[in-house]
Amino acid sequence: MSEQHLDARRLLCPMPVIRVQDAIAKLVAGDLLHVSCTDPGALHDVPAWCRVHGHRVVMAEPRDDEVYICIEVVKQT
Repeated sequence: MSEQHLDARRLLCPMPVIRVQDAIAKLVAGDLLHVSCTDPGALHDVPAWCRVHGHRVVMAEPRDDEVYICIEVVKQT
């Protein structure tokens, strides 16, 4: 299992989701992806993308002016 970090700050919809998709494509089941975003819509958009593609959201929460999301890769997309 590896842990990767994705800086999606200062990106607006749909770019955080696209960056998450691109990052997860390089990972394997069991890996974790930690995402930092400033687009408040990512708090809903990224978890929705994960549900559609079968990945597990470990944590998604706003902190100050940013959104932090941790995703566990469950299967390859």
